[in-house]
Amino acid sequence: MERRRFGPTGFEIPVVGQGTWQIDESDRASVVAALRRGFDLGMNHLDTAEMYGDSEVIVGEAIDGRRDEVFLVSKVLPQNSSRTGTIAACERSLARLRTDRLDCYLLHWRGEHPLEDTFTAFEQLQRIGKILSWGVSNFDEPDLDEALEIAGERQLTCNQVLYHLEERAIEHAVIPWCEAHGVAVAAYSPLGHGHFPGPNTKGGRVLREIAKAHGATPRQVALRFLVRRPSLFAIPKASSPAHVTENAGAGDLRLTNAEFERIDAAFPRGPRLRGLPML
Repeated sequence: MERRRFGPTGFEIPVVGQGTWQIDESDRASVVAALRRGFDLGMNHLDTAEMYGDSEVIVGEAIDGRRDEVFLVSKVLPQNSSRTGTIAACERSLARLRTDRLDCYLLHWRGEHPLEDTFTAFEQLQRIGKILSWGVSNFDEPDLDEALEIAGERQLTCNQVLYHLEERAIEHAVIPWCEAHGVAVAAYSPLGHGHFPGPNTKGGRVLREIAKAHGATPRQVALRFLVRRPSLFAIPKASSPAHVTENAGAGDLRLTNAEFERIDAAFPRGPRLRGLPML
C-alpha cells in the first residue's frame, strides 16, 4: 500500500484508508472483520465522527488491541464546536472509541460558532495530548482563507471533502489551495455513495477497459484516479472483508498518464459551483 505524508504533520499514511459512515447499519461482526482486514492490508487511516451514531463504538471494538497501528480521525459537529463544547465532544468520542487520543480531529463543517473558539479548543486538546493534529471538513476556498488567517500556516492538517468521479468540484479551487499551503485533501464517499458509474455508461466502459488492462476492477481504477496527486487521499467505506480487500488493491495500482487523461475526459469536472457540494 502506497503511503504519503499527511499534510504538515509528518505522519505517513496510506493513500487509501477506511471510512465508517453508516457502518452501524451493517452486520457488526462483518464490519469489525472488514476494518481489521483493512489494517492487515495497510489501510490504517480510519475515519469516523460523532455524527455517525454507533460507528465510533464499532471502531473502538475494531481497534481494540491494535490502536498503535491506526491513524484515527474523528470529527466534531458544528453545533458542538464552541470552545468548551469541542473539548466535551472530543472526550465523548474518546470514550466511545476506548482510546486516549485521536491522531487527527476535524470540524465536520462550518456552523455558528466562531472558528477562533473551535481552533482554540483544538490547540488546547493538542497541548494535553488528546489529539495529535487537527483540521477541517467541507471547507471551500473562502472558508480555508479564513481558517488560515486565524490559525496560521502549517496548523491545518487536512480538509476532508466530497470527491468522486462524478463530483469533481474541489478541483477548481480547493485542491490548488490545499496544495499551496501543504494541507492534505481527504476524499469522502470516493465511490459515489451508492451511485458508482454503471458498466454500460460512457465512463463505466472507460473504467472497465482500463481495469481489464491492469487485471484490476473499475472501482480500483476510480480510486487510483482520485489519489493521483501527492496531496490526495481517499477513505472509502467497506462493510465486508471482500469489499475492503478490493479497495486496498487501488493502493498499489499504477496507471499511465494516458489512462488518467481518458478518465478525465470521461468524467468532466464541469463548471465551478457557487458552493461546495457535501453530503
